Amino acid sequence: MTARDLSIGVDVGGTNTDAVVIDADGAVLARTKQATTDDVTGGIRAGIASVLAAVGEDRSRVSRVMLGTTHATNAIVGRQQLDRVAALRLGAPAATEYPPLLGWPQDLSRLVLAGSAMVRGGHMVDGTPIAPLDRDAVLRFLDEVGEFDAVAITGIFSPSSPDQEFEVAELVRRHRGPDTRVFLSQDIGPTGLLERENATILNAALHSVARSVTQALVTVVAEEGLDAQTFFAQNDGTLMSLDHTAQYPVLTIGSGPANSIRGAAFLSGTQDAVVVDVGGTTSDLGVLVKGFPRESTLPREIGGVRTNFRMPDVLSLGVGGGTVVDPATGAVGPGSVGYRISREGLSFGGSTPTLTDAAVLAGAAVGGLSLPPQPPSVQQALREGLELARTRLADAVERLSFGRTDVPLVVVGGGAFLVPDHLPGLGPVVRPDHGDVANAVGAAISLAGGRADRIAALEDRDRAVEDAAEAATAKAIQAGADPLAVTVVDVLETPVTYTDRPTVRVSVKAAGPLARVGERRLSRV
Repeated sequence: MTARDLSIGVDVGGTNTDAVVIDADGAVLARTKQATTDDVTGGIRAGIASVLAAVGEDRSRVSRVMLGTTHATNAIVGRQQLDRVAALRLGAPAATEYPPLLGWPQDLSRLVLAGSAMVRGGHMVDGTPIAPLDRDAVLRFLDEVGEFDAVAITGIFSPSSPDQEFEVAELVRRHRGPDTRVFLSQDIGPTGLLERENATILNAALHSVARSVTQALVTVVAEEGLDAQTFFAQNDGTLMSLDHTAQYPVLTIGSGPANSIRGAAFLSGTQDAVVVDVGGTTSDLGVLVKGFPRESTLPREIGGVRTNFRMPDVLSLGVGGGTVVDPATGAVGPGSVGYRISREGLSFGGSTPTLTDAAVLAGAAVGGLSLPPQPPSVQQALREGLELARTRLADAVERLSFGRTDVPLVVVGGGAFLVPDHLPGLGPVVRPDHGDVANAVGAAISLAGGRADRIAALEDRDRAVEDAAEAATAKAIQAGADPLAVTVVDVLETPVTYTDRPTVRVSVKAAGPLARVGERRLSRV
């Protein structure tokens, strides 16, 4: 019987769509870089076809396909294919001064919001109800709101007191039909009402986008005749199944940088490091902590909307292989030729000076390229531009490493040649093999994961950790993990201020290897 031990990883970037095939031991058997297409799916199709052609008859050994994609981000930024959402907040009479979608760009708000209501309910930080749940107000809202595609329900402190959100979800389905799409904030983000509500509404609005991209991936896999499970990368460097992706598409938004960081850890064998992924348009810098991306503790803006769901702590710079260098002053960016570099860069016979041209001039081996003769002024501008870019990269690494000089710097990405072998005041520079496709490798080797948050009095801390670990493990299994192999990989405890007794917020992350076909039951979407 043929072993089914190969996985395909695909990652969609702004310039390139990368794909790899790896075996059970983590060896990269095939790899490719394809230009990212306007519809994104075309680049995915080309990438998968290329690596399958490279492995030949071994394609029958492929059992899994993992994808990191920008579809969700593109839909929000481009205001395309978004669903209409009815937003319910449980918390009146508290928190009524700031209505749902406060601070959203007006064009996005008009496009997404079908209607909103703030009804009595919600909880205090210690679990005490703010007010009894007003079920009649929920039903009146459902009768009056008109047409909508989905309902987003957000309760004050629902991550630690989830019962009211569950009850309202059942009310909605009984009143509007069992197939009504309902999204709960407790599944999307931690405490922090407005940001969590924003993320939940965005998630509900992305359902059709998620359905289309999951179907596109299934279609590409079917076109290639693969008998393979499909998974999507999520923000924290883990994977989730297609049904989980359709329910929580907002969790894919930060998957690109997370894939790069996870891939860098795997390829370099480093568990704790600063990672810089230099692409064609930007450089994304992140931090590895125990093999996973360090997560940001600050709210993040997506398409002009402030959210607080888990995202990698990533610093992005306008420094990439396609970044334009001013031929007169040596100024770097902010413009980039992106995927057009093969037509417009000087080293490719074009007329636009880029950082790739500057690196070639400095002696970097970049795909056998050579720089055509240039006037002395242009050469000087390219030298100054490369020095400026490297200074920006060094400053960014120092910020992320908090001044520590013993932290390795793992350099990956197609533009890794922009980073010198030594940066003053920093740790050793590591350049792993296949680093230029680290993002696709990260998608291919990732675990399935889940996270849960709880708030409890300090004396109940142990119970809160146990409850959060149980919930995080359940989410990891729902995302596709083997139930027998899930483990807790991170526990974060944060004191809660402005409470009448010592209180702690507990955040637990669980992860495990993917289950084989038949080892788990699919969750309902």
